[in-house]
Amino acid sequence: MTRADAILEVDALERRFDVSAPWLNRLLENKPRRVLRAVDGVDFQIERGKTLALVGESGCGKSTIAKLVTGLHPPSDGAIRFHGDRDRVQMIFQDPYASLNPRWRVGRIIAEPLRTLRPETTDAEAEARVAELLGIVGLSPTDAVKYPHAFSGGQRQRISIARALAGEPEFLVCDEPTSALDVSVQAQVLNLMKRLQREFGLTYLFISHDLSVVRHMADEIAVMYLGRIVEMQPTADLFANPLHPYTRMLLDTIPDLERPNRNRSPMRGEVPSPIAPPPGCSFHPRCPLANDRCRTERPSRTEHVMGGRVACFAAEEGRI
Repeated sequence: MTRADAILEVDALERRFDVSAPWLNRLLENKPRRVLRAVDGVDFQIERGKTLALVGESGCGKSTIAKLVTGLHPPSDGAIRFHGDRDRVQMIFQDPYASLNPRWRVGRIIAEPLRTLRPETTDAEAEARVAELLGIVGLSPTDAVKYPHAFSGGQRQRISIARALAGEPEFLVCDEPTSALDVSVQAQVLNLMKRLQREFGLTYLFISHDLSVVRHMADEIAVMYLGRIVEMQPTADLFANPLHPYTRMLLDTIPDLERPNRNRSPMRGEVPSPIAPPPGCSFHPRCPLANDRCRTERPSRTEHVMGGRVACFAAEEGRI
């Protein structure tokens, strides 16, 4: 069901990568073609002005979805519908140093989207806008003449945010924007992003491997495993009543200062290869609740099963 105020709709999204050996090698060694399913039938919607977080272990397809939504990768199948101006979609990358040109001064870096989207902008207008944006993200206008190497990691991420804001976006894709930062700096950047969302009415697709980071950022959380969304709930509901065994395992990894000695289930096994995923539910080799149905049938999020919040036979059958 489509939400009337959705700014982004993603339907049955798939992205496949051909990772086969060269044709001659396959012929001589009699090997089949190998296809990696990075994103495998993903559906979600994001309301205007809200934050949806995609969480999961490394390799589950989160960053691929970020590149699909921003147009850096074309989808192999499915649909991405953006109800707004495509030019007003920007991205904040994981590594703030790698995403900033080390040979450019900060002023030029921040002004680049402005000059690209509005080439009629004069030098004086661009300089004034850069100074304004630096102030908005908590830096000094005099920082415009410096190079990225002169800043700390947190300051470089503020520069990345200022660059994203230069295009006057309405939708921001944030790909692990704080994972390369110290914990105290993470909190500062997250608080800045929350403030900017309120002031400018921004919508975020926030990608992280850490549920504790997105707890205070997201209105809704989608948990990904091996290219699929296995659970999607409002943030408060997910933390209060996680429905999927994988979500429960992720939550058990979060330290709790109020209950440091609580019983916790360790993460079992490794994520299977997306080139040769297991049959049935892809999580069943690591799931303590898996039965024969889980090993042969693939669950999906459908409206008749808990309102489409979870793809899990154990949850559907009341085994959790």
